[in-house]
Amino acid sequence: MPANKRLLMLPGDGIGPEVMHEVRRVIDWMDRRRAVTFDIAEDAVGGAAIDAIGMPIAEKTVEAAKAADAVLFGSVGGPKWDGLGFDMRPEIAILTLRRELGLFANLRPAVVLDPLVDASTLKPEVVRGLDLMIVRESTGGLYFGEPRGIEELPDGQQRGVNTEVYATGEIERVARVAFELARKRQGRVCSVEKANVMESGLLWRRVVTALHEREFADIGLTHMYADNCAMQLVRNPRQFDVIVTTNLFGDLLSDLASMLTGSLGMLPSATLGAPDTSGRRHALYEPIHGSAPDIAGKGVANPLGQLLSFAMLLRFSFDMAEDADLIERACTNVLASGLRTADVMAPNCAKVGTQVMGEAVLRELDKLAA
Repeated sequence: MPANKRLLMLPGDGIGPEVMHEVRRVIDWMDRRRAVTFDIAEDAVGGAAIDAIGMPIAEKTVEAAKAADAVLFGSVGGPKWDGLGFDMRPEIAILTLRRELGLFANLRPAVVLDPLVDASTLKPEVVRGLDLMIVRESTGGLYFGEPRGIEELPDGQQRGVNTEVYATGEIERVARVAFELARKRQGRVCSVEKANVMESGLLWRRVVTALHEREFADIGLTHMYADNCAMQLVRNPRQFDVIVTTNLFGDLLSDLASMLTGSLGMLPSATLGAPDTSGRRHALYEPIHGSAPDIAGKGVANPLGQLLSFAMLLRFSFDMAEDADLIERACTNVLASGLRTADVMAPNCAKVGTQVMGEAVLRELDKLAA
């Protein structure tokens, strides 16, 4: 592999810098043991950037993200910045990156690892072996549609307005990502919307169906209303392979699915842009656990979600499936050995902190690579 794989690391706030540090240790291990070298840049975003430069993300950071082959993001936000205006929220950093890099397809896997079957609040027989992927459209829909805002009415009341808007091309490109992923998995896609009460949902269903008939007839396609999908995720989650859905419903359903696994601290995500003529695409990877300000600085955060996000980065941005597999197996083996951070603690296991968990993963990598 070439040595100039350009990686931008944005640790952010809260536990972000702590868990990102464990990724840096794995990268150092890869340099020593796998002869894989990254050109790494790092910058401040979110609350850290507000404190440093007075805004959630600098233009130079956006430009660095555009120049990078992949972006590894930590987390942003915390009570320190809660009193700032809407346009100064730390979360503006991630929204800006999604918009400026055209990151329209958010991939959120929900996988129940064998050692963590009992960590889920659902019965083991319901979640054992769960491996599903939710593909969420992430630059359109209700969160970005116009008109939006809060307006004054003649009678003195206020009215909040958000608009659910999707065009054919926006639906096709995210559905295509889902179908292509399904070809590498179990070959099944479930498209989720509310076509029974929303015109945008009806268009979504029609566009996905037409794309399936034109290009992906070899993939199984079903449709489901969002409320039924939420129920089915709790009732029988293993019926799903790939779920593709809108921005709003993807936000809700992916958080629901994450709790099937037992802990937000374990789960990675990727957000992908469109490939260019060379096949290269912008991509950002992050754990879904957030900044967890209540435990920040205590050295107890679970670093596995960030490490598994790095594994997704290797798989999707650098086609390094073997190295991604190594990291994923190392994380699973460490959990199977009985080491746990507090969020996935179980009887007869040893509670460890962020650094010790990271060291255990490095030792397991040594074993697997021997």
